[in-house]
Amino acid sequence: MLFELARKRKTVRKFTNDTVRLEDILYCINVAREAPSGMNAQPWRFVIVSDEEIKAKIKEICEKGEREFYRKVGGELKKWLQEKNFSWHKDFLKAPFLLLVFSHIKAPYFIQSTWLAIGYILLALEEKGLSTVTYTPPNPGEVGKLIKAPSEYKLQVILPIGYSADDKEKEDRKDLHEILYINEWKAQLQ
Repeated sequence: MLFELARKRKTVRKFTNDTVRLEDILYCINVAREAPSGMNAQPWRFVIVSDEEIKAKIKEICEKGEREFYRKVGGELKKWLQEKNFSWHKDFLKAPFLLLVFSHIKAPYFIQSTWLAIGYILLALEEKGLSTVTYTPPNPGEVGKLIKAPSEYKLQVILPIGYSADDKEKEDRKDLHEILYINEWKAQLQ
């Protein structure tokens, strides 16, 4: 069952306007609480945003940072972004809900621990039939200030949550033999 959830889950940047139940998001956060963390510090904090004005301000802040990022980006990353038709426009931030995930920067292994919890959320969302994209804005501090997050908490990701309106296929994953070695590097699984 878990493998099937992981296999089906894909990044979604387009959402329907269908109503999302807050209870489903709370369920996903409850699942995330069970993630392991360094010294059991549980450094994650979650902010659910449904208010349209706050979402619009978050989108405005993020797009301001994205315009600057796209102005400076170059090389292979710029080429990849162009191939994918990505731009500084972040319309997915209009999703029915935004889930902002913060981590306590003084906790041990706060980044790793928080991203484990995010992984749990992604699978829980899939279980509930909901979709998201893991969006890391270039200016997380500005978003944190907007929602009055304490300075010792850093925004790790914004998860726009809704029902998918994105018909693109999930991107291919590497085969197991391409990523797994036994006992030493390059001793591959047969």
